[in-house]
Amino acid sequence: MKIDSSKDFGQMIKKRRKQLGYTQQYLAEYTGLSASYISNLENGKGTAEIGKAIYLANLLGLDIIMKERGE
Repeated sequence: MKIDSSKDFGQMIKKRRKQLGYTQQYLAEYTGLSASYISNLENGKGTAEIGKAIYLANLLGLDIIMKERGE
């Protein structure tokens, strides 16, 4: 999936979390992040800290790959 916005990123996180059968509360307890942070991230809130967002994506087994357009 091509990510063009924080909303796209959040939708991918949410989709993967649900595929794994995790609740937001479970992830919060496991990662030390707050459930409200995870909720905000999944809802595309643009103020989510990028480091935490990348950490959570990686924890859920998602790779983030950036490349120049046209490659």
